[in-house]
Amino acid sequence: MLDIDFVRGQFPAFAQESLQGQAFFENAGGSYTCQPVIDRLTRFYTERKVQPYAPYEASRLGGEEMDEARRRLAAMMGVESDELSFGPSTTQNTYVLANAFRQFMQPGDAIVVTNQDHEANTGPWRRLVDEGFEVREWQVDPETGHLDLAKLEALLDEKVRLVCFPHCSNVVGEINPVVEITALAHAAGAFVCVDGVSYAPHGLPNVGLMGPDIYLFSAYKTYGPHQGIMVMRRALGETLPNQGHYFNAGSLYKRFTPAGPDHAQVAASAGMADYADALALHHGITGTAAEKATGVHDLMRAHEVKLLQPLLDYVSAKNSVRLIGPSHAAGRAPTVALELAQAGEPVAAELAAHGVMAGGGDFYAVRALKAMGVDPEKGVLRLSFVHYTSEAEVQQLMEALDRVL
Repeated sequence: MLDIDFVRGQFPAFAQESLQGQAFFENAGGSYTCQPVIDRLTRFYTERKVQPYAPYEASRLGGEEMDEARRRLAAMMGVESDELSFGPSTTQNTYVLANAFRQFMQPGDAIVVTNQDHEANTGPWRRLVDEGFEVREWQVDPETGHLDLAKLEALLDEKVRLVCFPHCSNVVGEINPVVEITALAHAAGAFVCVDGVSYAPHGLPNVGLMGPDIYLFSAYKTYGPHQGIMVMRRALGETLPNQGHYFNAGSLYKRFTPAGPDHAQVAASAGMADYADALALHHGITGTAAEKATGVHDLMRAHEVKLLQPLLDYVSAKNSVRLIGPSHAAGRAPTVALELAQAGEPVAAELAAHGVMAGGGDFYAVRALKAMGVDPEKGVLRLSFVHYTSEAEVQQLMEALDRVL
């Protein structure tokens, strides 16, 4: 069982006077930052803020910390160190990828995208239509937001070069079966790109075992600094055209980073691994880096599922709201979007008066909302939490919802 007091002790936000009594339910937009990340960022800016990889001590240490972040996060995700790279954001990383595929594909080639995605993992790919490529849309069920594998199979043929989909949607919340989808795509000869931004905060997945060619997520939603993190498996990374400086073409982790990295934030990302290791040690989880990461993932998910089901039951019983996505906690992330009679944003503002920090709007998932008959102008109320959320906070949320709905 997750030691929630230990967990919350790793996040300075919970000790801040200005945040006392405030229950944070907009974690899907960005999480609190853990202490090890803050410590590493502070140390880098105060002791290592020089050009890294030079022979003098401060520079050498700075470069080593950047390499440490890449090495440890890659090990947690079951991939090689140079298969993981950093960029300014996941959206930026996706645009770089789309340009690489634009150069790689031939006339008549196709890409499959979904309308369940955040715009970051669908917009850049859809723009390839302007370059003469075909874009096929894997559409959600308009009632549930579910992606049916049979509909994907109908879209796959020898023309498809890439299949893009979210590990879970930032409004639907349903956890998509990455292994099965990847197997289908690979069998058809296509590569796979998974947007993990909305899933990774609930435990880093073992990408090596799951099998996708690309896995993207955002560190600032995963208790870290504002960086986009990308896994690119070697077979694809060495096939796509180099997007970095020509003299970096031989370095896999530099091939898809056109701009210079943010040295301090890359180095601080090692604090995400520090935090996961601290959780593993405290809860008696042992093994390789990937095995410990899996154990921490399962610990987080078990806690989230326990807290999520009462909330799902509560909102499902209200006739005045429509729950987007599954009503069973085990099959979804704790990202709960609600369609209301009124717009979501003013309701979020009302919740703030009751000490609940939540969000309202379209959350860049305009296509998904439209597909499910939700007016994007009205948007949804989104209530999202992670493993550091307490049972008391979920209770506070439900009591506040009683007052505003």
